[in-house]
Amino acid sequence: MDFDYFRQNEGAPTNNNRQSLLASGWRPFNREFDWGFLWHLLYTDAGELTQKSLNLASNIADNLGRTNYAWWANILNVVSDNTRYEIEKLWNYITPEPNSPDHRYKDVLSTETPIVQFVSRNSIPIDYVLNRLQEITVLRVLELLGRPDIITQYYLERDFYFPVQRFVNWERLDVINTVYAYWSGHDVWLQIDPYDRGRRQYTLMARTLTPLINKATFDLAMMLSGYQSRVGKVHSQFPIRTFPDDIQSFTDSVQQAILNQKQLAVLVHGEPGTGKTAWTQAVAKEILVPLGYVIFILDHDAIANFVPPTYLERICIIINEADNLAQDRASEVAQYNNKTEHILSLLDGTLYQSVIDESGIQMQQRLVILMTCNTTERLDPAMLRKGRIDLMYKFEQKFV
Repeated sequence: MDFDYFRQNEGAPTNNNRQSLLASGWRPFNREFDWGFLWHLLYTDAGELTQKSLNLASNIADNLGRTNYAWWANILNVVSDNTRYEIEKLWNYITPEPNSPDHRYKDVLSTETPIVQFVSRNSIPIDYVLNRLQEITVLRVLELLGRPDIITQYYLERDFYFPVQRFVNWERLDVINTVYAYWSGHDVWLQIDPYDRGRRQYTLMARTLTPLINKATFDLAMMLSGYQSRVGKVHSQFPIRTFPDDIQSFTDSVQQAILNQKQLAVLVHGEPGTGKTAWTQAVAKEILVPLGYVIFILDHDAIANFVPPTYLERICIIINEADNLAQDRASEVAQYNNKTEHILSLLDGTLYQSVIDESGIQMQQRLVILMTCNTTERLDPAMLRKGRIDLMYKFEQKFV
């Protein structure tokens, strides 16, 4: 079923929007009196509290003291809009505001939804893939969080709340202005900002989002080849145990290195048909996915524009036919592109760790790069230098 979220949101704000909120289940939020908050005001801002109280008292006295109206008319005037405004102003001052996000939280993850893909002959959709991953991550985190403890929305100088027991999903929630939701158990805030044509921006804020992101991205894989992209799970046709004994032994070394190193680069080479690509898929499915790695299978153009997302703790990049990517820069073909420099900076860590936030997830980020090629002869010598490729193995047996 389609929902017209913005049926009343064109042009200047009107009371129709308020009626739409009430009709869709929102209710006015009434502030509750708190003695502790009042004593705090008396201690820290007694002058302002006194002034606002005197303003209200003066307004009521003026209404009751009019001599050119009957006494009952003066009493009725006490409940006029002007007096009600003064009463609400004082009440809003002496009562605590609804909870709102702490924008000092260091972990923030935001996405627009739905993501729109723009692809042309002059652009490779790596940005779309990364934005799609971020959207999936945010929506999965929201699914893990479940029903929030409170949902509020401020509109036309009034606070509204949505009864959480009536909450079904975020798509069905009417959003006219900024909406806030809070999960006290996880100390996570959600901010929803409306855009035109039914699009929204979801922003998650918390002291730490890492555990939720790790759960949300578990078993995720993304493939980008040419203008085609796919999001799903890694598929491996051949288990590791079906490979020759020498490759299984090499796989054991790779697994141990994955556990011990924060960054690992592995290159396997050999003639076509020796099972190089099938091996990388088996390693991804049987070793990396259970460890919580998000898998990126990227072609040459995609890797040339790829920067590891900073909010992911564990990332695996699979590059097939790497000899077409990091070609010897002395060759004429390699001089027409900067792909070699990009892959070298990725292997060095300078691409994504030259500037990091010491309090952020980048300090714990782990990266595994699996590469295949038919021959190492066309690779740039700098790529094969010690410290860039950690493990290298030649596949010699035909694999069926």
